[in-house]
Amino acid sequence: MTQTKKDIRALSMEELQQFFSQQGDRPFRGKQVYQWLWNKGIHSFEGMTNLSKATRELLETNFVINHIAVDQQQRSKDGTIKNAVKLFDGRIVESVLIPVKDRTTACVSSQVGCSLDCLFCATAKLDRMRNLNADEIFDQVVAIDQQSKAYFQRPLSNIVFMGMGEPLMNYNNVMESIQKITSPEGLGMSPKRVTLSTSGIPKLIKKLADDKLAVNLAVSLHSAIQETREKIMPFSQRFPLVDLMESLQYWYEKTARMITYEYVVWKGVNDDISHIRALIDFCKKVPSKVNIIEYNAIGDDAFEQASVEAINQYQEFLTASKITSTIRRSRGKDIDAACGQLANKQV
Repeated sequence: MTQTKKDIRALSMEELQQFFSQQGDRPFRGKQVYQWLWNKGIHSFEGMTNLSKATRELLETNFVINHIAVDQQQRSKDGTIKNAVKLFDGRIVESVLIPVKDRTTACVSSQVGCSLDCLFCATAKLDRMRNLNADEIFDQVVAIDQQSKAYFQRPLSNIVFMGMGEPLMNYNNVMESIQKITSPEGLGMSPKRVTLSTSGIPKLIKKLADDKLAVNLAVSLHSAIQETREKIMPFSQRFPLVDLMESLQYWYEKTARMITYEYVVWKGVNDDISHIRALIDFCKKVPSKVNIIEYNAIGDDAFEQASVEAINQYQEFLTASKITSTIRRSRGKDIDAACGQLANKQV
């Protein structure tokens, strides 16, 4: 019976050091290997050029590196790049490189499919096949950083967990990936350049606050009226707005970091004055700002982009109430890479 090799990236630095000690080698080899894996993002033992041939062969004999591969790539007329990312088991997720004038943002996935049921989102129409491992999330960032350097001559500057899946429903792996991305032993990116976007799981928002990762928090809100929110996001019956607000206040008390509400306005759903007033009241309960997001159709007739007048009215009322808001125009729509459109058919 053939024994399956262990993925070396499942080992901590201490475990790698222990492995080399058991092989009669010096423990510092473990630190060298760890740096290749997490600081340089190397995908082969052969590429670890400061190790002897014998050491590389030892690693090859005992371990594998289950890295991702960019299976397909599409480029939008606005410069956005969508990647179909093949995982080691053949599953596919999507990641997106979003370039603007002064920065490049990686939009990464955390699940194959999604655990939730937001009706306006293409990903939510897929079953959740599995959670991504920390290294699979990490690899998406490395791949997009390489693309940013190749196509735009600058390194990746920001990361948003806004791809496929609900990040907080894959909590441990997402936290480990952020640690690898932000630690000096990893990619060394500032946690302030990382935004975790959640549909709102109160218990896990509190846990995120307790774990003291200095990331930004964005909440996919879309209505501050419970009845409407349940129609848009049925899972929110289990996580009512009163509980969500309590967790957000807890987040702010622990972190002193402002919350961003992501908010799509749909015709006949949440485009009237009662929804605007409810949002303003909700925003006033904890320091926050609002991103009003353009709706990207996924073929569901129940949702239609609100009028320009309705969207402008939202912003006018928010501004009058001294609440910061922006209207975010979608990028990558022509390749189905915009917000809510990620749903690779090969998953």
